[in-house]
Amino acid sequence: MRRPLPHPPRVTVRRATGKDLEAVVALRVALLREYPDHPIYGRLRANAEQVARPVFAAQLDAGNETMFLAVMNAEPIGIIRCVETAASPLLFPDRYCYVSSAFVRPEHRRHGVLRALFDRVAEWCRERGLTEMRLHNVGTSAAAASAWDSLEFEVVEQVRMRRVPSLPPAMGTRAADTADTTPRALL
Repeated sequence: MRRPLPHPPRVTVRRATGKDLEAVVALRVALLREYPDHPIYGRLRANAEQVARPVFAAQLDAGNETMFLAVMNAEPIGIIRCVETAASPLLFPDRYCYVSSAFVRPEHRRHGVLRALFDRVAEWCRERGLTEMRLHNVGTSAAAASAWDSLEFEVVEQVRMRRVPSLPPAMGTRAADTADTTPRALL
């Protein structure tokens, strides 16, 4: 007779603070490292963690955004960032929640952790009177598409990228490269 598996330890979701900076950096950089062949995210800088610290610290202190951590046994296992964003003045709604940096450590996926993070973001939106969420996800990841589909997000636009080709060296001089850059106050 098989004994039932024990329930996994309870996952809690809480707001990240400055004290969580190292966990925030680790989780968000881990997300980027999952896409080494992506045309944008695959260009991760060698010093990404060092560069990320002041940026993420400022985001943790910002009044219009927050990050939530999913924690199990006092260990952060997932993260999500939400930003109250001004929309185009030509369109409704005036403001929306931009969701980014959603990540759950691989060994904890498919156990409701992303759902728990998402539910906390939805609560944050309601507290702020926001009626819409938007996000970008990697278009080549079937798992990401499936996760967001299950949370009832629909695809409404695409992000495209094109690199600007380099000019031959003789043609590569720009006006800004030859302009007098002496500050006017010194003249």
